[in-house]
Amino acid sequence: MFAKEQYQLLDFGDGRRLERFGEFILDRPSVAAEGVPKQQAELWSSAHATYVRRSANEGAWQSANQMPLSWKIQHENCDLELKLTDFGHVGVFPEQSGNWDWMTRQLKSTDDTLKVLNLFAYTGGATLTGAAHGAEVVHVDSAQNSVLWARRNTESSGLTDASIRWITEDSRKFATRELKRGNKYHGVVMDPPSYGHGPKGEVWKIQQDLDELLDLCMQLTAHDRRFILISCHTTGYLPHDLEQKLRQALGSGHGGTFESGGLAIRSADGRQLPCGIAVRWTKKND
Repeated sequence: MFAKEQYQLLDFGDGRRLERFGEFILDRPSVAAEGVPKQQAELWSSAHATYVRRSANEGAWQSANQMPLSWKIQHENCDLELKLTDFGHVGVFPEQSGNWDWMTRQLKSTDDTLKVLNLFAYTGGATLTGAAHGAEVVHVDSAQNSVLWARRNTESSGLTDASIRWITEDSRKFATRELKRGNKYHGVVMDPPSYGHGPKGEVWKIQQDLDELLDLCMQLTAHDRRFILISCHTTGYLPHDLEQKLRQALGSGHGGTFESGGLAIRSADGRQLPCGIAVRWTKKND
């Protein structure tokens, strides 16, 4: 998880969340915070920037003072560059830190050098985690700006010489080509969106396309599968649903254990803000 000086959820309620990223406090929308009251009303005036949504797909940040173009926080010893984007994101999903910690445990549990495929890899939190613990990582995202952002994080974290392949491509198309090439992986990490586009206009819809992608990933890891991690933020998906999809893709005799549940961030007063779901599969130790 993040150290408190790096990230903290200060409060949430009335459809918004108040978070401190390093030295800056941000106020932004949160669907999961609708229908619950704020608990620390006096804190909200301390926000350095507030995201105001203008429509379902756009909005703008407002701040009384000039915000920096970018700043950094750390998870473990890895730097994560943050900046205010037009979509209300900042370059990191804090709820993923628990998944990165889980991934670290998998990599530390073996002396083998594992090859990890990170799909929908965004700004590279899982890529940094893998590289920092000796894995060979293939980082795939359809957005060139996200791949460049992840590369800056890698350089800032002192991982320039780590074994990372950077791929700007549709995840399904890349997985299909890797299978044809005969490439193999020990682990897969993915955080698929509900809907998206590849760099050449390829359409991704999680309801229609996730099963095919999971099947490709199972084939890519069939020789020596060690772990699978899937998270998502799609409305209507429950942890059980995601686990069943992975079970179906793995088939019988997978020889592993499952964990599934909701992702959440604990606020300063101990409440939990739901932030998606995840399922994890780990090979049983011999």
